[in-house]
Amino acid sequence: MIEHTLPVTLKLTGKAGLEPRMAAQFAMVASPFEGEVTVACHGRTVNAKSVAEVMSLGAVHDDLVELHAEGEDAQQAVNALIAVIQKG
Repeated sequence: MIEHTLPVTLKLTGKAGLEPRMAAQFAMVASPFEGEVTVACHGRTVNAKSVAEVMSLGAVHDDLVELHAEGEDAQQAVNALIAVIQKG
């Protein structure tokens, strides 16, 4: 059965937002999950498994980002990305 998560919205509390190092960590954590994993900010939604796409959002400190995943491990993917953001 394919699962879908409801979008989860979080505030970026890290000083640098999704800068290159954080974007790389974000994509590295998202990549092992089998289903589609996305992150949205500023009205754009991108593939969370791509460093370049995550960086292209231009998400900075105090921006709201929305996480969403599809697939059998969707909830685990979102939970893992929440942990990355919270460590930010």
